[in-house]
Order: sequence, then structure tokens, then C-alpha cells
Amino acid sequence: MVLSLTVMLTYAQSSEHLTFKGIPVDGTLNEFVLKMKKSGFTLVNSKDGVAMLEGDFAAYKGCIIVVSTLKQKDLVSKIVVVFPECDTWSSLSSNYYIIKELLTEKYGEPTEIVEKFDTYSEPESDNDKMYEVGMNNCKYHTTYETEKGSIQLSIGNDGFLRSFVMLSYYDKINSEIIRQKAKDDL
Repeated sequence: MVLSLTVMLTYAQSSEHLTFKGIPVDGTLNEFVLKMKKSGFTLVNSKDGVAMLEGDFAAYKGCIIVVSTLKQKDLVSKIVVVFPECDTWSSLSSNYYIIKELLTEKYGEPTEIVEKFDTYSEPESDNDKMYEVGMNNCKYHTTYETEKGSIQLSIGNDGFLRSFVMLSYYDKINSEIIRQKAKDDL
């Protein structure tokens, strides 16, 4: 009896979902959005299996939270945080490294780190680095693998108009369910 209880507890612990702000990355889009609203986020838009919310996250005000599902299977599997945009490389890289430090404290050493510019020579000035971000030549991302899923920190942009830090959460269980659904379609 003790052995089977131990096995059941181990199974329950290993089958838990990745959490975002203490909320399991699981359930339907509407269920997840409702929980996020109770946590203080405001729904901005919801369409075609994607919801956008706004709120404070990790001491940053005005973050955009994007919650994604596969339209054919209303199951939340991915959460993306878009931090406030930055106009300078110094503020953009500062946000990236501060969040990376906090993630490392929480999840341990990253499994992958890429921090470089895909250019012939390293850009030196703040303006040159921001130009390369806008040209998609900034390859900055750090990945943390956990037993419940993966978390990726990166620097992103919306062309030359906006540059920002992004944090993506991928739930392992639901990502695999969606992956299996896609394989079944083939």
C-alpha cells in the first residue's frame, strides 16, 4: 500500500503542468483568461485561439501577455510575455540580463544560451546595436528546460518600430498533446 501511494504521488508530481504566475498552463483559453483576470490582468483581445492581456509582471508595468492554443484543440500550451518596449540597447539588454538572472535563481543554470549579433563585425554603439535588433540580426535567447516544460527568454522586435524582451513558457504535457494532434493529421 505504501509503495502504490508513493508511486501515485510521484506520478501526480511528474504530471503537473508548468505554471505561470502560479496558474497551471492548462485548460481552455476562456478558463485560463478568467484565472488571469482574477490575478489582476486585463483582457485586451481574444480571437482565433489567442488571447492578449495586459498587466504587471515580474516588477515590470504594462506587459502584454499572449496566451495561445491550437484552434482545433482549445488547450492552452504557450504563454508569451512581451515586456515594455525599449528605445536603447542599454535599457533593452539591461532588462534581458535582469530577467535572466532572476530566471537562473529560480530554475537553475540554463540549458542553452545564445547571445550574439549575426553580423560581420560586432556593433559597438548603442545605435548600431539597436539597428541590428531591428534587422533581426540580434540573436539573444536563453532557454531553461524543466520537467514540466521549457522557458525561453529572448530579445525580439516588431521591425524598427519596437524592440522588447520576451519570455515564453511552453507546457510539456499540452505541447505534446498538440504535437500528437498535428501528427495525427499527417
